[in-house]
Amino acid sequence: MPASHSLRVAVYTGMFDPAHLGHLDIIERGSRLFDRIVVGVGTNPEKQPFLSLEERVLLLRKILKSYKNVEVRPFEGLAVRFVREIGARIMLRGLRTLSDHEYEFTMSLTNQALDSEIETVFLMAKETYSHISSTLIRQIATFQGDLDKFVPPEVKAALVKRIG
Repeated sequence: MPASHSLRVAVYTGMFDPAHLGHLDIIERGSRLFDRIVVGVGTNPEKQPFLSLEERVLLLRKILKSYKNVEVRPFEGLAVRFVREIGARIMLRGLRTLSDHEYEFTMSLTNQALDSEIETVFLMAKETYSHISSTLIRQIATFQGDLDKFVPPEVKAALVKRIG
C-alpha cells in the first residue's frame, strides 16, 4: 500500500537474525516519531542465516503485534527498492558504535546515490543496548548462555529450539 504524502512512513530494514532488544528499542522509539513503521526483514547473500526468513518475520510479527502503527514484511534485494515499493521516503537506522557510524555513513551515501529522494534518519542506541548485536546473541545461544538480558522470550524460545 503506497504511503500518502501526509503520512510520515519510515522503513527499518535488517536481517534481524535474531531480533534483539536493541532492534525493538529502535522500532518502539521510531513508532513514536513516525505515523507508520514498516520493518523490512531481508536477506544478505553473503551471510548464512541462523533463523529462516519466515521464522524471523513470524517472530517479529508476534513481538510487535501491540504496536498498531508497525508492520513487518519480508523483502529481497536492495533496501532502497523496498523503501520505494512501500511508498516511503525515509529509512530508519540505529547506531551503536563508532564502527556502526562508519558503516551506516557509507550505506547512507550509497543509498542516496541509488535514490536521491530517500533520506536516512538515525537513532542512537540507548546505552543499555549499545553492545548488543545479532552476532553476539547467536554466539551466546550456541554456547547456551543466558539470553534473558538481550532478547524477548519469543526469540529466546526460538533460539533454544534451533540449538536443540
